[in-house]
Amino acid sequence: MKTKYYQLTGEQALAELKSSANGLTEAEVKARQEKYGPNVLESKKHTTLLQKFIAQFKDLMIVILMVAALVAMLAGEVSDALIIFLVVILNAVFGVFQEAKAENAIDALQEMTTPYSRVKRNGVVMQVKSDEIVPGDIVLLEAGDIVPADMRILESSSLKIEEAALTGESVPVDKESSVLTEKEPPLGEQSNLCFMNTSVTYGTAEAVVFATGMQTQVGHIATMLDEVDNSVTPLQKNITHLSKVLTVLILIIAVVIFVFGVMTGRESVLDMLLTAISLAVAAIPEGLPAIVTITLALGTQTMAKRKALVRKLPAVETLGTTEIIASDKTGTLTQNKMTVEQLYTDHNLVAADSFKVSPEKRLAQIMILANDSQETPDGLVGDPTETALIQYYLDRQMDVKQVQNDFPRINSIPFDSERKMMSAIVSHAGQRYLMTKGAVDEILQRTTKIEDNGEVRPITQADKDKILNTNQELALEALRVLGFAYKPLTEAESNVEATSDNFENDLIFAGMIGMIDPQRPEVKDAVAEAKSAGIRPLMITGDHKDTARAIAIRLGIIQPNDESGVITGRDLDAMSDEELKQNVAKYSVYARVAPEHKVRIVKAWQAHGKIVAMTGDGVNDAPALKTADIGVGMGITGTEVSKNASDIVLADDNFATIILAVREGRKVFANIQKAIQYLLSANLGEVLTLFMMTMLNWSIFAPVQILWINLVTDTFPAIALGVEKGEKDIMKKKPRGSKSNFLSNGVGSSIIYQGILEGVLTLGVYWIAINYPFHETSAQIHADALTMSYATLGVIQLFHAFNSKSIHGTIFSKETFNNKYFNIAVLASAVLLAMTIFVPAFNSTFHVTTLALEQWGIVLGAGALMIIIVEVVKFFQRKFIYKD
Repeated sequence: MKTKYYQLTGEQALAELKSSANGLTEAEVKARQEKYGPNVLESKKHTTLLQKFIAQFKDLMIVILMVAALVAMLAGEVSDALIIFLVVILNAVFGVFQEAKAENAIDALQEMTTPYSRVKRNGVVMQVKSDEIVPGDIVLLEAGDIVPADMRILESSSLKIEEAALTGESVPVDKESSVLTEKEPPLGEQSNLCFMNTSVTYGTAEAVVFATGMQTQVGHIATMLDEVDNSVTPLQKNITHLSKVLTVLILIIAVVIFVFGVMTGRESVLDMLLTAISLAVAAIPEGLPAIVTITLALGTQTMAKRKALVRKLPAVETLGTTEIIASDKTGTLTQNKMTVEQLYTDHNLVAADSFKVSPEKRLAQIMILANDSQETPDGLVGDPTETALIQYYLDRQMDVKQVQNDFPRINSIPFDSERKMMSAIVSHAGQRYLMTKGAVDEILQRTTKIEDNGEVRPITQADKDKILNTNQELALEALRVLGFAYKPLTEAESNVEATSDNFENDLIFAGMIGMIDPQRPEVKDAVAEAKSAGIRPLMITGDHKDTARAIAIRLGIIQPNDESGVITGRDLDAMSDEELKQNVAKYSVYARVAPEHKVRIVKAWQAHGKIVAMTGDGVNDAPALKTADIGVGMGITGTEVSKNASDIVLADDNFATIILAVREGRKVFANIQKAIQYLLSANLGEVLTLFMMTMLNWSIFAPVQILWINLVTDTFPAIALGVEKGEKDIMKKKPRGSKSNFLSNGVGSSIIYQGILEGVLTLGVYWIAINYPFHETSAQIHADALTMSYATLGVIQLFHAFNSKSIHGTIFSKETFNNKYFNIAVLASAVLLAMTIFVPAFNSTFHVTTLALEQWGIVLGAGALMIIIVEVVKFFQRKFIYKD
């Protein structure tokens, strides 16, 4: 059973660890280093670049493309085979590059560890490398140190430790050596323990190490990171599914054609094999992986301009499917800096922005002087609560330095967690004063007078009741409240020892302030937009329940009367995974949670088939960031660990940027869907044409003709569809969710009827050319028919590209020609198609003849029919099926 060191006294902890107050001997250290190993974090062995490169070829669509390239080579089309191979290689290289950047989460954890620590061994204080520390070592801590391991505090003086990266607590927590009686306190309430990679902001301590390396809390997180499987994105699932469907269909159709031809004796076995291969080439959308990659890459560029940096390409599209955004509070929804929000003085509670500041006000003097923070060229340094008091006056252009010069400090009485206050003794114009700040109730117990509009009078019970009631009101709003008091010192008091008993009594109450880590100003609107887009925002934090609830109400995540929407980590511990899965939809705010809780929450939503995005900036967020379908790290306040575990990093730490990224993700999916509809309907038209030509014993397209249409006429417009502008109502629609795919929302049926229509029109032109010929010989008639049907197939697809700009919308709008890249792509494709027919040098290569003007009229007429018929179908779809 794991020892609960927070329940042991310091002596018991030393005995349990077989150590002493003088530390370990050199022999004991050496033996323990052999037993426990170095105090470092381990990780799985990274795969090599070659292994990553080979892994890219396991994708089914890539396999299909490789087969297509081999087919092209068998057909004698070496140049086409090289083009396909080039697409495959570029796709693999890009995938390796993205994956290589994503393997640094554990490395970043290791880099956070401080290189040296002060320890006591054999009764002598020495400096050693942190990776040489072992359980039982006595470590000395002071302000500015990074805690090198998990430790039980033996002695402390005014110790405060910043644990935000580990627990999510927004302010440094007070630490002391007292034994905890609670059985299972949350990590953030284990006040006699300090944890690896947290930082000391105030005070000193002596502590005994009880866990090192992978046995620490940070090591536990590192283990969770290693155990988390990289989730497969909806885009990857869709492409894989589509690849499988296409593979099966291609094989079935190719086999049917081959068997039919051999059985009917139409051609030799070799000829029928080449025919089946041609049909397979027609069915494979060679440009699809390239189009998906290019569309995603263009999406990443757009998002980068909006401060969202994409680390993994498929994450762009995944954002568009997001149904849940589970956000860490501190530093993500809030600013991660304490800010004065309310001031109480002269019996009035005043908003911080409305308070008239003046160096003459006693409250201002105490806030500035009972304060240990320091101003440096890099800004204020010290406890975040104290720096916030100084920053409040600096922001209002008050000369803080002048106040400090006018009231130089003579002495001080440091803060301790028992009396919950600190005092500074200052001098001004020959008179010494005690300036005190601390917990309001503690201050009032030592107060006999109150300053009321510049006059000092005895404090009454009514005064105290009003102060305490105001204190409670502010606390309920999740504000951290501090009281301030002072007194002029007598000459006798000026000469005694500076202790609490000698000085902190008979105080004059000057006022109090309420502070909070405020929400980011843009977040409330972002939360509202997320809700209107059908996305449910959640808050997950290590903060107290009341603080979390108050911020969530301010942001609109929950309503003021919603008592049941908040749950704590302790409540989660009491639930099984199955119970959490059943009840997870009830909760929008999770307070006092540990890293494993965050992972459980994400998995509970995923168990309902939801696509979950998780935002965060701390080490404690990394496992959940990696578990979620989309991990969103913070670029400014985020640790390297959280950024490396993320799919997307926000360069501005702005929650609203996530919503902009969601908008871009939805646009990317819509554009890929348009490209897929265009490509697959075109390929279906090609397959149907080849199939029917074979069945009717007509001449069929040569592989080079099919490849030219697939790689040129198809691909350029399809790529250009990837940069279409987003539809205006894109953020008013509900998320597609995990069950949606590229064939949803009528795309599948559109592909089928449009592909059939393309095939019918192409075959119709072939039939017209055979039955109403322009030449007399059979060879010329069939050559014309094949050329006309080849040209028709290309022209229809170029015309159909305009149909594909909207799944159900009409092309007869001002948006039709708003994409200059699309217009250029269609024009370039038309020129490349025409060159094969109009340039005599290409005629033999592409097995075509020169066409008369009337023949071109028939070809263009078929293209126009494609637009007209599709427009009619879309009209009825909008009117009766896909109504808003």
